[in-house]
Amino acid sequence: MRETEPLQLSTLTTLGTGGAPERMLEATTRDELIDALRDVWSRGEALLVLGGGSNLFVGDESFEGTVVRVMTQGIEELPSPHPGRIRLRVEAGHGWDALVAYAVEHGYAGLEAMSGIPGTVGAAPVQNIGAYGQEIQETLVEVDLIDESTGEVSTVPAADLGLGFRTSVFKHHYGSEPERRAVILSVTVDLLVAGERVVRGEQLRRALGLSSDEPVPLARVRERILATRASKGMLWNEDDPDTHGVGSFFQNAIVPESIARSLPPECPRWPVAPDLDAVTVIPLHSYEGLVPAAKTEAPEVKVSAAWLIEQAGIRKGFTLPRSRASVSTKHALALTNRGGATAAEVSELARFIQSRVHAEFGLVLQPEPVLLGVEL
Repeated sequence: MRETEPLQLSTLTTLGTGGAPERMLEATTRDELIDALRDVWSRGEALLVLGGGSNLFVGDESFEGTVVRVMTQGIEELPSPHPGRIRLRVEAGHGWDALVAYAVEHGYAGLEAMSGIPGTVGAAPVQNIGAYGQEIQETLVEVDLIDESTGEVSTVPAADLGLGFRTSVFKHHYGSEPERRAVILSVTVDLLVAGERVVRGEQLRRALGLSSDEPVPLARVRERILATRASKGMLWNEDDPDTHGVGSFFQNAIVPESIARSLPPECPRWPVAPDLDAVTVIPLHSYEGLVPAAKTEAPEVKVSAAWLIEQAGIRKGFTLPRSRASVSTKHALALTNRGGATAAEVSELARFIQSRVHAEFGLVLQPEPVLLGVEL
């Protein structure tokens, strides 16, 4: 590991906010990353693990702790136990979109719809990233990680990561602590060896303009997704202020079906699939020959946060007076830094949007990025 002069976090995050930390370490190999983390934990210092900085909203004050920059790189091809598939083990600091580009170039299917998502591979399971009906949990096999409590390195299967809609056991949800404090060192995915695929997901089919079940080349899927993301300001571009944010600032709201029915019928919504494979475990010592009836839970529905924002009167390009923070001119879910905006200005805009949506629809939108030194 290498200790460097601390940089302003505003220069290392896509939203462009944040002061300098007290201390900054750079790790370019797995061993360096392990050493850096153990060093910080042994000192009892506050820690920020920084990858691409694309899902991070940092406050204006200096961070009183150490930033460890994860700069590890590398893709290792491994055999898969499943015929016609291959596994890739990827270092945590590797760029996510660089991984997708590698997979598409080599004819490995399973990641192409997630083209253009910013950030690093190690952050992908934390957020359980996804786009156009495809999520990393569909191909994720396992992660190598190091636990904060023990400093030990272990391999953990995907089934033990608590993956859900934009969440995992590692996620720092606003107002709560993660279930497991650990840092991902590498990620292993299992992909189909195929230069083209039949697209089944409706979201992706619409994005590609498909009307038949003909296989589509992976390169075409990637090209179309990148173009679509660029048109929405969701593809980082130094010269485009609409991309200077964290992507979607608010999560789509997941609400009971009864709440969704109270919203205007034109509000876009999608059913949240129930767990059809749920297993009921009855301890043998308490089994009396009867299996209890399955619990029936009210179905949930995902509703469009972008639609709620716009219908609450917040249009694309909206900004508060004398503020350098703005809603993207291309996408109502993206809050952007138009140049020199402080975290306080972004927070003020976010709170205003939350209050308008709550007043109109009774729903409180939750922020999607990790917040550090910021309150909404």
